Amino acid sequence: MKTKITELLGIKYPILQGAMAWISEHKLAAAVSNAGGAGIIAGGNAPAEVIREAIKKATLLTDKPFGVNIMLMSPNAADLAQVVIDEKVAFVTTGAGNPGKFMEMWKSAGIKVIPVVPGVSLAKRMERSGADAVIAEGTEAGGHIGENTTFCLVPQVVDAMSIPVIAACGIADGRGIAAAFMLGAEGVQVGTRFLAAVECQIHENYKELVVKAKDTDTIVTGRFTGHPCRCAKTKFSRGLVQSEKDGISAEEFESLTVGALRKAAVDGNIEEGSFLCGSIAGMVEKIQSAEEIINEMFGKAEEVLGKYSK
Repeated sequence: MKTKITELLGIKYPILQGAMAWISEHKLAAAVSNAGGAGIIAGGNAPAEVIREAIKKATLLTDKPFGVNIMLMSPNAADLAQVVIDEKVAFVTTGAGNPGKFMEMWKSAGIKVIPVVPGVSLAKRMERSGADAVIAEGTEAGGHIGENTTFCLVPQVVDAMSIPVIAACGIADGRGIAAAFMLGAEGVQVGTRFLAAVECQIHENYKELVVKAKDTDTIVTGRFTGHPCRCAKTKFSRGLVQSEKDGISAEEFESLTVGALRKAAVDGNIEEGSFLCGSIAGMVEKIQSAEEIINEMFGKAEEVLGKYSK
């Protein structure tokens, strides 16, 4: 399936694996790239040398293109910006800020730059800054979210852009991919479906929560802080929402969430972990390899698109 995104990144299928802190490490990224997509290592708040080592490990597992996500609000963002150049990473995705100050150095190094955007205004700024494509991310995402839905956001960003748009969030099967293309996207980014990948290194408790999730089994916490976050409904996440109703301060709220993602992804701690996942989790029904996930999704997408092109 050839699109502007497959041409831009040199991949077989126009699918990026979402960057999820404590989750998107070298084994998952390499598996997705080997399967014909574009794997991504999540930088998060990790020290530069940790991400450098992850990149080196990924290159031992795949000779296909993969990327690194840099969270621009991270205190290590500048260091990571240099690491991806040193290690000759194929592309960078960015979030939580404007990558403008790094754009020239990345482009000079031949690195493709694909910022994540929650709205049209930022998308336009990214294009003016020299971005190669943008990822339009809807509120259905796991983790930190904007307010606009994927279905509403993507066509508006597409209409405003001359560079390719990748649709993200609320996509877990071929029908979602086909819908994204109908909205004008040239590719998709998928996160939650890959939580159930064999190669995903999260704790089995995390995978079990996702696979058993129903359509109403996610919840958004922290809206009052200005940084809302979507996760699985658990005793912990329900407690966070109740604390908001009880009038907890933003500082107290943040203290409750420190380290909660690690407790979920690494420890599988149901009582204290924050199990981030998108609202599409109810469609994730089984553990599969990254290759099986991608082949299944695009097989169905081609079937759907073929049906409606007749």
